[in-house]
Amino acid sequence: MLAVSLTVPLLGAMMLLESPIDPQPLSFKEPPLLLGVLHPNTKLRQAERLFENQLIGPESIAHIGDVMFTGTADGRVVKLENGEIETIARFGSGPCKTRDDEPVCGRPLGIRAGPNGTLFVADAYKGLFEVNPWKREVKLLLSSETPIEGKKMSFMNDLTVTQDGRKIYFTDSSSKWQRRDYLLLVMEGTDDGRLLEYDTVTREVKVLLDQLRFPNGVQLSPAEDFVLVAETTMARIRRVYVSGLMKGGADLFVENMPGFPDNIRPSSFGGYWVGMSTIRPNPGFSMLDFLSERPWIKRMIFKLFSQETVMKFVPRYSLVLELSDSGAFRRSLHDPDGLVAAYVSEVHEHDGHLYVGSFRSPFLCRLSLQAV
Repeated sequence: MLAVSLTVPLLGAMMLLESPIDPQPLSFKEPPLLLGVLHPNTKLRQAERLFENQLIGPESIAHIGDVMFTGTADGRVVKLENGEIETIARFGSGPCKTRDDEPVCGRPLGIRAGPNGTLFVADAYKGLFEVNPWKREVKLLLSSETPIEGKKMSFMNDLTVTQDGRKIYFTDSSSKWQRRDYLLLVMEGTDDGRLLEYDTVTREVKVLLDQLRFPNGVQLSPAEDFVLVAETTMARIRRVYVSGLMKGGADLFVENMPGFPDNIRPSSFGGYWVGMSTIRPNPGFSMLDFLSERPWIKRMIFKLFSQETVMKFVPRYSLVLELSDSGAFRRSLHDPDGLVAAYVSEVHEHDGHLYVGSFRSPFLCRLSLQAV
């Protein structure tokens, strides 16, 4: 009787609690079997950690020559050279200690080297920037406060730049959710993300594709005729044609991926590297697939638990996937349980090595391609 008398009021209280998300049911195909080139291995564990406990969340990586640059969770763009870390830009202001500080502090995400020795950076809260790392000069190209076709940009994410530096293709992951609430964006399945184009000469902005569920990493093709965009929530990569006979068209480049894709970067084999921090195990149990068709469970979870608490229950499994130029799975590098490389966001290839970025780990990783 005591159990019943306690349970009924508890259930009543839970019903009255507001859920921060209003998810709709999503449908997925059965995940691909982890066989053949997808067969689990421990190749990512051969990576070495760099700058451990000296930086947090090196989400994206770029090189100018042999000098490496990344953005960190405390709002900095840093230069990594000869074992030293040097701050070259900051788009916001401190303090930058918690996720609630992010909107003021800023959070640099996608970073690319331009043709003139400068960096192009997408800050989740502040906008698109061009940074001269040698002179410490920062130029705001597009503020995130600028509404595009009547919608605000709440979560600017990744970018890719044409070889001449004129056009920047970038993702705004949501007009509703900010980066600090990315888990709510994934769990709600919000379809308000967009792929956009910014012209650095005319300063015009165009929406190339909308109604995307968490558009994330982007990558121009070598011929610059299409842009790939990872649609994280849907475990797929879309292709949008930006020049040639197919210009304006879009199709699926890869669907039903073995994990949830983050950034996309070029491979020296002519294909693409894709980083993933969470997989859809088959055989096995995919929690996100299971929850996708059960929105009522999602609502209940976020009535009771914070995002940080929920993250503790998401199985860690780092996966790096190399795709061919046609989107076929070419090879995979795994770190089951994320023991060495955790929370993988990006794989950047440079001079025979893979540099593995992370959206929350206090280090980045380097892996020799000869070793794998």
